[in-house]
Amino acid sequence: MAIVGRQFPSIDVDAMNEMGDTFKLNVLEEAKNKNKKVLLFWYPKDFTFVCPTELHAFQEALGEFEKRNTIVIGASCDTPEVHFAWLNTAKDDGGIEGVTYPLLADTNRNLAGMLDILDVEVEYNDDLEDHLLVGDNVTYRATYLIDEEGTVFHEGVNHMPVGRNVNEFLRLIDAYAHVQKNGEVCPANWEEGKDAMSADRKGTAEYLSKH
Repeated sequence: MAIVGRQFPSIDVDAMNEMGDTFKLNVLEEAKNKNKKVLLFWYPKDFTFVCPTELHAFQEALGEFEKRNTIVIGASCDTPEVHFAWLNTAKDDGGIEGVTYPLLADTNRNLAGMLDILDVEVEYNDDLEDHLLVGDNVTYRATYLIDEEGTVFHEGVNHMPVGRNVNEFLRLIDAYAHVQKNGEVCPANWEEGKDAMSADRKGTAEYLSKH
């Protein structure tokens, strides 16, 4: 179920940082209490293949997100202990040593279930008394952008084999910030510094006539 335009769920989830500290983290409260945007990205599993490339890519762009008043948070259904082991594994060995943003450890899958991003189906037997879970019961590559009021302004879900383009999220944050500041809307392929337009037919016509 899409949650764009709605408040992100308010739920405390276990999290781990690079220092090995386990703590509760509420994504909605992070946005509202700190008056910051949040990029929350889910990945399937620690110690896999595409996942570390994404975590390192977000780390490399962390300064750009910080310039945009945006907190980066990673998330999976692994335990805090597995997160910490991965954080202490060298990059050359497929680890994420050097990642400094927090990682949610949604082991009970409460938040992932609310967001409906788990790769799982339920199969019932003939008498419907018992059921089996079919699938890995881990998350797809889901990404949420949340504004300072806790409202989701972007969500996207990739299948397991398809990694994300970090620069696209920077562009989306820039576009949303432009809308917030100027009240203009951002056309296709808009980037910082390009023309935006007013949200009416006249604005569309003027933009199209120039481009």
